[in-house]
Amino acid sequence: MNWINNRNRPIVKKVNIVKDIPDNYWDKCPGCGNMLYHSEVQKHDFVCPSCQYHFRLSPMKRLELLFDEAKFTPIKLPQTKEDPLHFKDIKKYTDRLKEARKKTNHDEAVVLASGLMGGHPVVIGVFDFDFMGGSMNTTVGQAIIKAADLALNKQAALLLIPASGGARMQEGILSLMQMARTVLAVKKLKQQRLPYIVLLTNPTTGGVTASFAMLADITLAEPGATIGFAGARVIEQTIHEKLPENFQKSEYLLEHGMIDQVVPRDKTREKIIHFLDLLMK
Repeated sequence: MNWINNRNRPIVKKVNIVKDIPDNYWDKCPGCGNMLYHSEVQKHDFVCPSCQYHFRLSPMKRLELLFDEAKFTPIKLPQTKEDPLHFKDIKKYTDRLKEARKKTNHDEAVVLASGLMGGHPVVIGVFDFDFMGGSMNTTVGQAIIKAADLALNKQAALLLIPASGGARMQEGILSLMQMARTVLAVKKLKQQRLPYIVLLTNPTTGGVTASFAMLADITLAEPGATIGFAGARVIEQTIHEKLPENFQKSEYLLEHGMIDQVVPRDKTREKIIHFLDLLMK
């Protein structure tokens, strides 16, 4: 037996292996790039405490932040034909709908609810960008019409909060028709002198911007939100010119008179109630 075997072998204590920390414990801020505790982001209503970047909110969280005592009554969406064009690209449209419903736990790209804000009756429609990019199809258009009709019946204000890439390509011309239909719906509110308020969030683009989203009595926007019709790159390629910095950001639109105010998330409820106090009289 050689000298190596004669030496006492070291006693190795049990090694504690640290398991990987789940991704949802941390959020990387797209604004400043800092890594943030998810709980810290939640505590600030999904706003970065360092740079004030506004993360996307789920519809249910948005409704809880807006309604009095976070109490509201969900409104069932109208029933429409699910796949009117029998559309298929690399996937069937019906399969995409199933995936979106499983991912978001919502039936469609908009959620409707009614309740009180500052004691005033309000009907709210919130878009969910995680549902096929918040795209507007026949059901979404019909839902906005239903929200407007309900506001008329209740003599309530209508608040719409879009986050959308525009019309849904899988329903073709039927999606584009919703632009005209939603415009007519909000026109009824204006004729009855009921308040119509829009809060633009990131992003609000395409046919949604080109229809009901820019027709409000009061148009608000969250800080840093992208708002426009076509993408900046498409515009540059069309006009062959370089666009100004932050061309489609909410602050730029405010500076050029396209919206009324840019409102931080923690001031949104207070600001909307202020306008309701004025307009509901």
